[in-house]
Amino acid sequence: MASGAAKYRLSCSLPGHELDLPGLVSCLYPPGAFVSVSRDRTTRLWAPDSPNRGFTEMHCMSGHPNFVSCVCIIPSSDIYPHGLIATGGNDHNICVFSLDSPAPLYILKGHKNTVCSLSSGKFGTLLSGSWDTTAKVWLNDKCMMTLQAHTAAVWAVKILPVQGLMLTGSADKTIKLWKAGRRERNFMGHEDCVGLAVLSETEFLSCANDARERRWQITGKCLEVYYDHTNYIYSISVFPNCKDFVTTVEDRSLRTWKHGECAQTIQLPAQSIWCCCVLDNGDIVVGASDGIIRVFTESEDWTASAEEIKAFEKELSQATIDSKTGDLGDINAEQLPGRQHPNEPGTRDGQTRLIRDGEKVEAYQWSVSEGRWMKIGDVVGLSGANQQTSGKVLYEGKEFDYVFSIDVNEGGPSYKLPYNTSDDPWLTAYNFLHKNDFNPMFLDVAKFIIDNTKGQVLGLRNTSFSDPFTGDGRYVPGSSSGPSNALPAADPFTGAGRYVPGFTSMGTPVAGVDPFTGNSAYRSATSKIVNIYFPKKEAVTFDQANPTQILGKLKELNGTTPEEKKLTEDDLILLEKILSLICNNSSEKPAAQQLQILWKATNWPEDIVFPALDILRLSNKHPSVNENFCNEKEGALFISHLLNLLNPKGKPANQLLALRTFCNCLVGQAGQKLMMLQRESLMSQAIELKSGSNIHIALATCFHKDHNIEGKAQCLSVISTVLEVVQDLEATFRLLVPLGTLISDDSNAVQLAKSLGVDAQIRKYASVTEPAEVSECCRLTLNLL
Repeated sequence: MASGAAKYRLSCSLPGHELDLPGLVSCLYPPGAFVSVSRDRTTRLWAPDSPNRGFTEMHCMSGHPNFVSCVCIIPSSDIYPHGLIATGGNDHNICVFSLDSPAPLYILKGHKNTVCSLSSGKFGTLLSGSWDTTAKVWLNDKCMMTLQAHTAAVWAVKILPVQGLMLTGSADKTIKLWKAGRRERNFMGHEDCVGLAVLSETEFLSCANDARERRWQITGKCLEVYYDHTNYIYSISVFPNCKDFVTTVEDRSLRTWKHGECAQTIQLPAQSIWCCCVLDNGDIVVGASDGIIRVFTESEDWTASAEEIKAFEKELSQATIDSKTGDLGDINAEQLPGRQHPNEPGTRDGQTRLIRDGEKVEAYQWSVSEGRWMKIGDVVGLSGANQQTSGKVLYEGKEFDYVFSIDVNEGGPSYKLPYNTSDDPWLTAYNFLHKNDFNPMFLDVAKFIIDNTKGQVLGLRNTSFSDPFTGDGRYVPGSSSGPSNALPAADPFTGAGRYVPGFTSMGTPVAGVDPFTGNSAYRSATSKIVNIYFPKKEAVTFDQANPTQILGKLKELNGTTPEEKKLTEDDLILLEKILSLICNNSSEKPAAQQLQILWKATNWPEDIVFPALDILRLSNKHPSVNENFCNEKEGALFISHLLNLLNPKGKPANQLLALRTFCNCLVGQAGQKLMMLQRESLMSQAIELKSGSNIHIALATCFHKDHNIEGKAQCLSVISTVLEVVQDLEATFRLLVPLGTLISDDSNAVQLAKSLGVDAQIRKYASVTEPAEVSECCRLTLNLL
């Protein structure tokens, strides 16, 4: 036992809930309060009752039509100074409550399966995890983004104190770190479903059904592995202002950990100890499968009376421990010592010993804090013992060899399935399903019976069933026992005759030049900053071109093209006409044959395709060309081709031109619709381009005015990610303009940008002296934040 270990004793027991308690959380108001959720479909707020050294139910809320599985507190705001209570349920929804009403303030819909974990952050941000394998980020009553990477249920989620960082733990045995909505890192090591707790800005804890806890750095390093448990660990909570923690387990125990060692083991008279939370004063609140909330304290003033402790110990001593599921090892009743055994002191806290009392076997546990052995139950299920005292479980007035807990419909109360080894498992399964009016397709119950009555430990993984809340016999879901050849990141038109965007071959600026560069960039006319930068209502296009140089490079590279893709002289003439038509802003409609040739050229090998892409980039500003490539029929092929060119291992020249083509697509209605539909694919692919200014150009797509809130969240996530690595001030300016556009007149977007830490990221640009538009745009943006 760790030095200076805590001596927790029972403070009070709180009946009230009718079924299992899968979730607890300490509350903001009133001070010292906590909230519980239950499979009985209710959420309850418990307030301290000082005169009686206990807690009183202050508020009962309901809104889920089925069991409630998790809960968290949303921090206080100007509108809700006492904060809000968020609960997740089997109905796939999240209910958000205030303390003013028992009904939800609003309901968040979007998950496709049970919401099993919640975590809150600054500015009202909420993170949810679900059996649907996703996590979602919410702000007020809207979904900001969906985090998709896990291959099984997301059992645990946590928002870290560092803005923009989030953790998800899953039944796929992995933990993932997300930054601004993008997956940054995987944490591997656990061998089963994972739970989480935050220690600090740089460290966190994990626990799992593999009976291990781990301490991690967010850099990915596992600092420590803790060994003491022998069964599923369901929850882990951290003590205030330190790295000590508490865990709850399937073996009926609550354990406190001090300085990296198990300091105290407390047995409870319930099989599954689902959850716990630590109050600000260090007291521990525990929820279990018997529906009773129990509070444990170090304070003598808050310790339960001698009568209450005696009643608790009596209840504990009368519990039954199944020899097949109690982690007691192989038991031979004939070789066990007699009653004199408990007179010998134990060697460590939580040590378990068995004694024989006639034909009965009793389990005792050593308590260092009490300095004595405490009876924790009678052992049942021993083979070869007297039928009346050791091998049978009493159910509905009859004795059975086994009584399984089963949740067939993935919700609601568990159903008991009694079984004797002399029974036919198939007939037992059929009768069970028929009695409860369940679908006969669930006859896998028979296989479950067979597998678990051949000496195997009950509760091991069975891949057919998934309810996590039914104790030993529950079903556990889904368990079983190139080098880059990139071109230099420069303009693709090399050599002395290359063309420079924004200038003609004579060196004079092209009319309609990009508003963010060169002599035609915006400048403030007075000392007072006038916002001429955002919000931008129209897409920013890339108009600059040198037709002579583009065609010259196209003809040069045509000679190196594979024969089957080579363009004829007539083809080149047709492409020259398209380029002339576009650059002269002609209203003439390009012929279908011309567009076919252009598409053929854009499918050249990636080493030589860039001049054809440049013509495609310019052509998509024309309404008829935009409609031709971006319509509902052709759009999928068009977007797929450009995304292939955007491959992070591809040619930077092609990446640049593909991104500019995407931006120019936004000038037409067909292009706008296609870009909005493909926004997520485009953003996720573009963000992989870590170096150069290419990725910053892609953010011009953020300028479009029709983004919904989830679209804005995706764009803000990309902006936040790129702001960390951007060095070029022109690229910074290109980021500030869409940032200001996105958050203008949208309080939700402002809050999300704050939660991502964007204000801290851009503050350094407020003092930039040259170019002036960078500092001006930065200060205008900071005013909104």
